[in-house]
Amino acid sequence: MPSSAQIELWPAERVAAKALIVRAPNGLGYAPWGETRMGDTDLERLVAAVPSAMTPALKNRAYYFVPLAIADTGETLVAPSYTVELGDRAVCHRNASFGTTEAVFLSTRLVEDRFGLAFEFFINVAHNFVDVAGVPESFSQLVWSQADAQVRGETSQDAWESRRRAQDINGRKTIDERARSTFYDASFSDALAIYMLSLAVDFDYHDLREREYPLLAAPALAERLRHVASLFPPNPGYEFQILYRRKG
Repeated sequence: MPSSAQIELWPAERVAAKALIVRAPNGLGYAPWGETRMGDTDLERLVAAVPSAMTPALKNRAYYFVPLAIADTGETLVAPSYTVELGDRAVCHRNASFGTTEAVFLSTRLVEDRFGLAFEFFINVAHNFVDVAGVPESFSQLVWSQADAQVRGETSQDAWESRRRAQDINGRKTIDERARSTFYDASFSDALAIYMLSLAVDFDYHDLREREYPLLAAPALAERLRHVASLFPPNPGYEFQILYRRKG
């Protein structure tokens, strides 16, 4: 295995010029580059899980699957292969702009399983989509009704904190509109990401649990996901299904 000193770090723009952009059946642009240890079929299956109804908002986005996106430099650099030392310097993703293209470089070698990489990809897609398309009013109404009913937990630290701030200022039951808007963005991005993850990977909801906040109650999440599925139906070959209890 080569040492970190022997591995040339590539500027993101050079990677983008070298890598061939592929269009998944849903129209989303992506490219593998370097020693990703991902098969072409598995990668296409992952990218093609993004519902076609979402991809027009992502037409200027390109997702690059690379071994490592380096975090500790002023410019976006990419490692063509993995070493432990470079792994310590890497981050899950980095963004870059090339003309009209907004690029996301995803580190495939920082996670050990398909679940971790898939969720990192889908949370980026979800945030990119929300940045362009915003949050549907119907979803905002749904999540606020849940928050107003004090449904337990949330889907991420951002959603949890913004919901808390929206509902309570200095101990007074007052709505902070700015925090509420942030809560809508965060909860919708989370729901989109979890929904797409469920299309691509068989996983247990509790795999998403983090210690910093309580996870949203399963029936409330199911309600959100069903709403998202009605807005963005699965592509052919993908199935949306919620199982409250596994058989066997």
